[in-house]
Amino acid sequence: MDGIHDMGGMEGFGAIEMEPDEPTFHEPWQARVFAMNSACIGILKAYNADEYRHAVERMSPTHYLSAHYYERMLTGIATLLVEGGTLTHEQLEAYASGAFRLSGPLASPQQVGRSGVDGRFAIGDTVRVLDWQTPGHTRVPRYVRGKEGIVRHVAPAFPYPDHSAHGLLGRSESTYHVEFTARELWGEQAEEGATVVVDLWDSYLAEAR
Repeated sequence: MDGIHDMGGMEGFGAIEMEPDEPTFHEPWQARVFAMNSACIGILKAYNADEYRHAVERMSPTHYLSAHYYERMLTGIATLLVEGGTLTHEQLEAYASGAFRLSGPLASPQQVGRSGVDGRFAIGDTVRVLDWQTPGHTRVPRYVRGKEGIVRHVAPAFPYPDHSAHGLLGRSESTYHVEFTARELWGEQAEEGATVVVDLWDSYLAEAR
């Protein structure tokens, strides 16, 4: 989906602050939230990684931008557990002793999941990223849509996220490491000779024009 979470190539957010000797977690609750997410995905199988990513994407823009990383993670966990019937929103707010914001609604499976023919490309092929939008989950960054790049590596088949984020399991596709020049992505003002490599599934690509 197109949302505030897709920040690649966006400007205006200021410099990235680097914290010397930054700890893994700044607060104990952050470690607990990380452990909860790992357990829900890896042990309880309450949801998969793509469903989790999409739950975070579905946060409202103001909520997303005002929340820290582990707050977003907690929102994603809570949203999926409520949607899955593990607990209710009312129970969450009782535990929190106040309002608990969840992510927005999930798109129906009928609205998502474009699929192509798998295994079409090889190392050295020039490909074009399809320029399309979906109300559901996708791993295609906005800044590469419609752009052309060269396949540098073909990876083993991996679950297709546009399906698995919506409970449509069982489909895997080849993934490609596609190299783009910075000038292809951002024009003549970009650094000459710089490149960006993006991992992309087969269904995201077409032969170059």
